[in-house]
Amino acid sequence: MDLQFDQLRAFLAAVDRGSFDAAARELSVTPSAVSLRIKALEQHVGRVLLLRTRPITTTASGETILRLARAVQLLERDASRDLHPDGTAGDAAPAAIPIVVNADSLATWLLPVLAELAATEPVAFDLSREDQDHSTALLRDGTAMAAVTSSSEAVQGCTVQALGRMRYRPVASPRFAARWFADGVTAAALADAPVVVFDRKDDLQDAYLRRRGVDPVAPPRHHVPASADFATAVLLGLGWGMLPDAQGAAPAAAGDLVALDDDGVLDVPLYWQQWRLDSPLLQTVASAVIAGAREALL
Repeated sequence: MDLQFDQLRAFLAAVDRGSFDAAARELSVTPSAVSLRIKALEQHVGRVLLLRTRPITTTASGETILRLARAVQLLERDASRDLHPDGTAGDAAPAAIPIVVNADSLATWLLPVLAELAATEPVAFDLSREDQDHSTALLRDGTAMAAVTSSSEAVQGCTVQALGRMRYRPVASPRFAARWFADGVTAAALADAPVVVFDRKDDLQDAYLRRRGVDPVAPPRHHVPASADFATAVLLGLGWGMLPDAQGAAPAAAGDLVALDDDGVLDVPLYWQQWRLDSPLLQTVASAVIAGAREALL
């Protein structure tokens, strides 16, 4: 395949920005120029790579080229840094590193790590939120280069390293606990008490209910798909929920939350998966994330 850098840049910009017009603005060219470059890329590959939807989506073949385009972009930025160690690399934009991460890590320990890194390194983070049990799909399709995930099995083409464990426990507001669990946290009470669930992929509360012999479909549930708002919903007494200690410890110490079940602790192991790519910048990001996780997690 005779692939040109400008074709790969146009393809990547179209995928990330969602349209040829937005890609053209990023690349400072016309939309027709973006269209021609992508058409030439598809002719070289011999496959349709993009579906001209709104926003643009990739085909299965496009996912392969997307992984290539991201790798080439990162290696190009690494080479520029090596050639210009004094920082005079022209007007090159910071390297974009897409990372998929679970909401609780994003709301507790990860953002400070990335903020400190961005203050010293020429990097721009493109963060996607996905449940820790489902994040590896974004590694496979080329959307992300790295992931904080609960999967210890490396995605093809990726390396994996343990980060630690995030501890969750079932908690509720004192008023909620007094109303719904006046006679203790029994299976019958759990079947009736409203529960707060992050989204329809969130299995933490259901896993606890199953451990207590309760059918997860029995209790009423509130869906609150934002980590900070999820914690607030539990604090306000909307329902009980599984909160990570990083979010629940301070309210519990202040008496605003109570633990429902001392034996209900659930430890979720987290791992860092990243593309197997010889990139100094990607490795710098990995080292910072791993160090930050080992300070914050169990």
